[in-house]
Amino acid sequence: MLMKVVSVIGARPQFIKAATITRLIRRCHKEILVHTGQHYDNNMSAVFFDELGILTPEYNLCIGSGSHGLQTGAMLVEIEKVLLKEGPDWVVVYGDTNSTLAGALAAAKLNIPVAHVESGLRSYNRKMPEEINRVIVDHLSDLLFCPSQVAVDNLAIEGIRIGVHLVGDVMLDTLQYVSGRTADCRNILQHFDIQEKDYILVTIHRAENTDNINRLESILAALNEANELIVFSVHPRTQKALQRLVYSAPKHVKLIEPVSYQEMVCLESMARMVLTDSGGIQKEAYWLKTPCITLRDETEWIETVEVGWNILVGTDSQRILAALSSFTPPENHPPLYGEPGASERCVKLLEKYSKTSS
Repeated sequence: MLMKVVSVIGARPQFIKAATITRLIRRCHKEILVHTGQHYDNNMSAVFFDELGILTPEYNLCIGSGSHGLQTGAMLVEIEKVLLKEGPDWVVVYGDTNSTLAGALAAAKLNIPVAHVESGLRSYNRKMPEEINRVIVDHLSDLLFCPSQVAVDNLAIEGIRIGVHLVGDVMLDTLQYVSGRTADCRNILQHFDIQEKDYILVTIHRAENTDNINRLESILAALNEANELIVFSVHPRTQKALQRLVYSAPKHVKLIEPVSYQEMVCLESMARMVLTDSGGIQKEAYWLKTPCITLRDETEWIETVEVGWNILVGTDSQRILAALSSFTPPENHPPLYGEPGASERCVKLLEKYSKTSS
């Protein structure tokens, strides 16, 4: 049975999650790709489409940035127009951004089935906008694709048991796809004038860290005091925060613009350690066997902490510095988040449930 699927994406992590699934859907079915424009900077958007082999979206809503209410409301209006015009069998949403929420809400109100890729994640921190988004989307969804048993259990606690499927993590498929196509990582290191295992890679982008001056200043204090090379990939939101603080980086802190996914994978794999508040990078660092220090008080990817390859330090500068000097993961590195092929399992379930409902 031929399916018609509308996939809603809008931010860098969603491009990575969607890359393999969209290719698989388009082999046998019709997909309409909707880019909300939540991430619109070339380094955060267009370059990912090029290197991940994602076709040009049929719709680019060009919503851009704004407050949560303004951005989500604008997306909801425009996505509803697309759905009314296209009449899809499924709306597929990814992760936990405002684009995810708007896509799921627009579909649910039109009685169009929703499939949520990366369901069941919980930080249990309701101050995070992402937590609000993911909880609401899970309760709106008809198919819930979970990356781990912990995610399945989280949904069960909330009474969600129907339509829940443990498929593994689709980001592993994209990581493997890119790893097979990545240019020589040493050329990338040469471009940034850094050496393998001789630097700490840093990314900060979450509002809880960038919009809270005390938390951000504490992180920066640790970076300034660190006794080794810091490569700090600066997200646009973080760049604005640094400008507000009039931050002047010391010589050992190298500020770089956001890089492509292939470059980021190389930088992660070659780093001595990763310092981040990104959920996706926590997983990628684990798969690449790079120790990870997470600049948050909790994480959805608790399995990486439980096996000893990720440590939560919050934003206290002394805890960050202590982890940089002493954190050492164990030799044991068990597989996490399933086997490769999660994207194919998601598409097969979409096909199965399309036939069931026809």
